[in-house]
Amino acid sequence: MQFNHALCWLRRDLRLTDHAALYHALKQSRMASLVFVFDRAILDTLPRADRRVEFIWHTVAELKAALQARGSDLHVLHDRAEAAIPRLAAQLGVDAVYANHDDEPAAQDRDAAVAGALAAAGIAFQSFKDHVIFERDEVLTGAGAPFSVFTPYKNAWLKQLTPFYLQPYPVVRYLDRLAPCPATPLMPLAALGFEPTNLLALGVQPGMQGAEALWADFMDRMDRYQNARDFPAIKGVSYLSVHLRFGTVSVRELAAHAWQRGTAGAMSWLNELIWRDFYHQVLYHRPDVVTRAFKPEYDALPFPNDSGLFAAWCAGQTGYPLVDAAMRQLNHSGFMHNRLRMVAASFLVKDLLVDWRWGERYFAEKLIDFDLAANNGGWQWAASTGCDAQPYFRIFNPVSQSERFDPEGKFIRRYVPELAKLPTDALHAPWRATPVELAAAGVRLGENYPMPVVDHAVQRERALALFKSARADLGA
Repeated sequence: MQFNHALCWLRRDLRLTDHAALYHALKQSRMASLVFVFDRAILDTLPRADRRVEFIWHTVAELKAALQARGSDLHVLHDRAEAAIPRLAAQLGVDAVYANHDDEPAAQDRDAAVAGALAAAGIAFQSFKDHVIFERDEVLTGAGAPFSVFTPYKNAWLKQLTPFYLQPYPVVRYLDRLAPCPATPLMPLAALGFEPTNLLALGVQPGMQGAEALWADFMDRMDRYQNARDFPAIKGVSYLSVHLRFGTVSVRELAAHAWQRGTAGAMSWLNELIWRDFYHQVLYHRPDVVTRAFKPEYDALPFPNDSGLFAAWCAGQTGYPLVDAAMRQLNHSGFMHNRLRMVAASFLVKDLLVDWRWGERYFAEKLIDFDLAANNGGWQWAASTGCDAQPYFRIFNPVSQSERFDPEGKFIRRYVPELAKLPTDALHAPWRATPVELAAAGVRLGENYPMPVVDHAVQRERALALFKSARADLGA
């Protein structure tokens, strides 16, 4: 046995099963303690009502209860991690700190600072892959470079996949090595400086139990995923994104099931998990994409950045019903359907001509499942500035997208109730409705629902000119 006492630092891996760092901490030591830090470097910048913080708080409460049932406990700290982890490690007298990788640039800086402080105290720091199937340099091109196009990456990913990469870490074998610890209460959410949100009222169940319930439900629907995934009014997606983000479920378990199932629906969903890996490896190799375009020629596009149009987009008051419904869903729940994320992002960048970074930051603040790699990758895809992005000349038409993916208008009627009584053929573009239809539905354009803030056809041409100009400048 290598160590006497290890400390396992939980971050984006809030579970007690199939957990790489916890497995190694328990296996390689006589006993192991666990810690979670409500990191002030992150929390102090957030709004005081934040669904993510509340989700984490409830999940931490579940973890504490599970560990207390085994005679141990979860140490919960509220401080900057750079100070808190070395201090607790010294107090406990541990020989090593274990954690799972976090490839976000700020997290890497944090981990380097923690590792340095621990090393100065003679304490080891070890980290492991856990939040993706393949990471960093594990899937490279034949020339040994990171992929910048998804399909070749996916093919190489699938070719490299074997059961070895999907097997779970058998944490349960070593749980008798949890360090004994007197039970302590969890600090209230208010003590962290936060207030409750509508998270629980929305039916979101945090923690491992919440993940397990959603996973069981989705397994029954997985075979229909390919055909149902693009329609926001029906229950077609997994809704597991927040649990993947905070690691209340193991990505290995999800990928293993989909791969072994092998149906068209299962493989379509596995494809989404591969996209997730892809964006994480992009972020690892190109941390500059956090603030810069992946494609340099598009980094300084001269967007007009009209703040009034941006405010209308944020509030779901653009006059385009599907875009408005999407934004209102986000503001109300912290969730947005994936198809709608593409539609809303395309509309902001290519209809309203607002820099993708503005929208990316707004999503980062609102999404409960916000993950820097996926959010940045998705926005740069929609804005045509990223790797393997939507070509700049392919621009979503918000009306045709509405007609195609919410054909009966059920989603729009739920989130834009002022249009609910319009006939379906008028719902997707209410400015085209007849005066009689508008009057019968109680819709007064420009009063209780806005006229379109821009003309899509006009803005499409402006967007094309913007991108063509950037390409011509690069050529010159």
